[in-house]
Amino acid sequence: MTSITPLSDLREKIDSLDQQILELINQRASCAMEVAKTKIASGEHGTFYRPDRESLVLRRIKDLNQGPLPDQTAVRFFRELMSSCLALEKPLDVAYLGPEGTFTQQAVLKHFGNAVKAIPEATINDIFTTVENGGCQFGVVPVENSTEGVISHTLDRFLGSSLNVCGEVEIRVHQNLMALVEDKTQITEIFSHQQSLAQCRQWLDRNFPSIKLTAVNSNAEAARLASITKNAAAIAGRPAAELYHLNIMEKNIEDEPNNTTRFIIIGKQASTSTGNDKTSLVVSTGNQPGALHKILEPFAKFGIGMLHIESRPSRQGLWEYVFFIDIEGHSEDEQVAKALNILKDNVSMLKLLGSYPKAVL
Repeated sequence: MTSITPLSDLREKIDSLDQQILELINQRASCAMEVAKTKIASGEHGTFYRPDRESLVLRRIKDLNQGPLPDQTAVRFFRELMSSCLALEKPLDVAYLGPEGTFTQQAVLKHFGNAVKAIPEATINDIFTTVENGGCQFGVVPVENSTEGVISHTLDRFLGSSLNVCGEVEIRVHQNLMALVEDKTQITEIFSHQQSLAQCRQWLDRNFPSIKLTAVNSNAEAARLASITKNAAAIAGRPAAELYHLNIMEKNIEDEPNNTTRFIIIGKQASTSTGNDKTSLVVSTGNQPGALHKILEPFAKFGIGMLHIESRPSRQGLWEYVFFIDIEGHSEDEQVAKALNILKDNVSMLKLLGSYPKAVL
């Protein structure tokens, strides 16, 4: 017969472990502060955040984890620990698409942890401008949704920006219908971001075929408007409902069950190779025959996987396009460097947007 450990003994063991964990956490924090002193002594005065280093640490934690905690929980714990330690070294300001309660804010907290200072901006263009002007060290902008495709404002803004893509983060997006009223028959207008309206198109057609749908800058702004507009509702995430004291009337109304938005981290910093990276670039060939083949051929030659390609009007001439491309690997990797060197001679314009670690979880 298996003996059962007395509850008092288990609690005593937990208390002892908590004490050891706390001591180790503070030892790590002290070490982080020493790192800051060393960096300053060596003449480094910019941001101390290193997306490549953080990615390597979190991947290592994921590989070391033997349970029973799931990998996602272990990674989230260490992300918060690293966020707090970094704040002791040097506080980090990160711009995001506001107001408070948006999916972009969720992406900031998932990637950087809760110890950063998140700064809301009204538009994607404002996020770029704030980071370019040094108002924040980094920005987080949406770039692609698994249901509705790319966010064109983000891609277009890169054409005139000197910022790098420093990282990426993915958020599983759950859309909810929320309002002050509790009876859906009272709703006469629904606010949401245009992407969210599109992600819920089929559900809206079935449930509110004649209701006025109004697109606004963000889901959080939609929730705010729903909180002050008579008989209005919003489609947004749960944090927005909590922030503006709205009733969630219907949960998870997105049409696709795996609806996910990918966000990218923008900044002035470049990441070194981690062995599990992506490279984003933009190229233009002009209006010529075989243009797409000239772009793709170097990657095929060196066995480099292409993750995404998107064409956008170049705004330089009629029917001329630029191609935004994501590929496997880092621009410093030997095969990638060879392919990019050939590509440079095949196109009229090549701009590296950045090489950065793939999202960990």
